[in-house]
Amino acid sequence: MSDSGVEPVSAEAPELTGRVMMNQRWCDLTFLHWAAAPEEVAHRMPPGVRPDTLDGVTYVGLIPFRMVDAGIARGPGVPWLGSFLETNVRLYSVDDTGRRGIVFLSLDADRAAVVAGARAAFGLPYRWARMRHRADGDVHTYDARLRRRGSRPGSHVVVRAGERRTPTALDDFVSARWGLHVRWWGRTLYVPNQHEAWPVHDAEVLALDDGLMASVGLPGLADRPPDHAAFSPGVRTEFGLPGDARRPRQR
Repeated sequence: MSDSGVEPVSAEAPELTGRVMMNQRWCDLTFLHWAAAPEEVAHRMPPGVRPDTLDGVTYVGLIPFRMVDAGIARGPGVPWLGSFLETNVRLYSVDDTGRRGIVFLSLDADRAAVVAGARAAFGLPYRWARMRHRADGDVHTYDARLRRRGSRPGSHVVVRAGERRTPTALDDFVSARWGLHVRWWGRTLYVPNQHEAWPVHDAEVLALDDGLMASVGLPGLADRPPDHAAFSPGVRTEFGLPGDARRPRQR
């Protein structure tokens, strides 16, 4: 831990202890982030968790990507169900033990069974959506539209991936996250994960029309350019079993 009691930001994942719950690959991922005052999002955190900050501000992330070959434990990817498109809206968190993580406000995916299973098993805010990803050379286009009655907010993002870069402090702050915080059955859980350091590339935003952030109570952000943009070809990750967020990470 650092002097402040919060674990340092590190691109090197701590080793998972205990059993591996699942593994998956995250591919063709775009990071888009908007700076926000911590007090603007503090009420969205589970009990025992607060917004994490860098230089006094926190960030809201819009993250479209391809999920590929998700499998049980360290087993092979589940056919069809293990590969799908996803876009999540997320915040950055730190719990009372000083452990950094992510809080998801939404996770939109185009597999109904995955949406139902993740909501039931872990209480994660998955939503069923129509989605499409296209890659034309170094230009990536992501489209999403929620499947629900009434208003159907969506997202259209086009980025041009550039050269690989040395990660900045902000790159590491939003990508070197080794778990997530989620409220489930009256408890705040921490679900650990590990993967290699993200290969981070420059990204030029060519088009952005997003309603997903507004749909989870964050209107107006997409009206201005993001404060951070990056692209990554992806990483393979493993998740450990959930634990109580009040208990520090075992060493």
